[in-house]
Amino acid sequence: MKPMHLVAGIAVLAVLLLLPQFVYPVFLMKVLCFALFACAFNLLIGYVGLLSFGHAAYFGGGAYIAAHMIKVGTVYVPFVGTIAFPPVTPEIGILLGTVFAGLLGLVFGWLAIRRQGIYFAMITLALAEMFFLFCVQAPFTHNEDGIQAIPRTPLFGVIDTTNETALYYIVLVIFLIGFGIVYRTIHSPFGQVLKAIRENEPRAISLGYNVDRYKLLAFVISCTLAGLAGATKSFVFRLASLTDVTWQMSGEVVLMTLLGGIGTIFGPIVGAGIIVSMQNYLATLGEWVLVIQGIIFVACVMLFRRGVVGEVREYFRRRRAASASEARSNAQSADAQSEKKAAPVT
Repeated sequence: MKPMHLVAGIAVLAVLLLLPQFVYPVFLMKVLCFALFACAFNLLIGYVGLLSFGHAAYFGGGAYIAAHMIKVGTVYVPFVGTIAFPPVTPEIGILLGTVFAGLLGLVFGWLAIRRQGIYFAMITLALAEMFFLFCVQAPFTHNEDGIQAIPRTPLFGVIDTTNETALYYIVLVIFLIGFGIVYRTIHSPFGQVLKAIRENEPRAISLGYNVDRYKLLAFVISCTLAGLAGATKSFVFRLASLTDVTWQMSGEVVLMTLLGGIGTIFGPIVGAGIIVSMQNYLATLGEWVLVIQGIIFVACVMLFRRGVVGEVREYFRRRRAASASEARSNAQSADAQSEKKAAPVT
């Protein structure tokens, strides 16, 4: 781990541990859920170069499955019938939602991964819209009503999830696990291959890498983490609805990632914090929130091409480069003066 990342990570962790003492925990949990969602999306677009317009399918799919299994448990299997399961505990429900999102990502990714650029984006959008229509028609989703009043049963049968502060720390642990997976993936040999594919896919192919397999695995990891974020969010807010699977949700995660900084470690977290804060504190403005978001997005694209974190990183990089250049110039001047003093007088 780079020293800069280590210091920044420790500072962010310290802030997250202390924040519930000053900020409403439910708001913080929403930020963490969407931050994990944005980190999952950033893994795909920032380090593989694949733009997906359908990530809401995995976020909402994980939310629906987790909510249904925690509240109802009964499963309908085509050609088999209804299998009566009792409602599961929260950790099992979140796990099932995460697994479902990963499997859905595997199927959708297998269909879309052979295309590139706008074709890949359009295919992911079309598949996500198909899943949205399924959620509208499926009986267990309850259409526009969604799955409401999801019970907050104890986690592992021990931890009280009705206490919002305790639930916040549970969500924080889930977020840190997901963020750790993203960080480790990026800085592993697998992640280096993904960056090579992003920079020059034909060259990666010429080196013998099966790029479709690498991209599919990265896509599945991203979808799985998006499902984990959605499943956690449904349990926290006791609700899974069609809002979670709409194309607008896919657009929001794109906005979060762009605003924070594509291809940065902490950018999606910052972007999620900004967007969720705007939605929360500007809610009294009604639909004008979307207009303000659009204005900020346009301003960010025009003024902060690298995103908030990306611009900050670039600023410090330039400062370090300027300091190193100045240090080299001073050293060269000192050497020149030393050589001049050491030269024999004739």
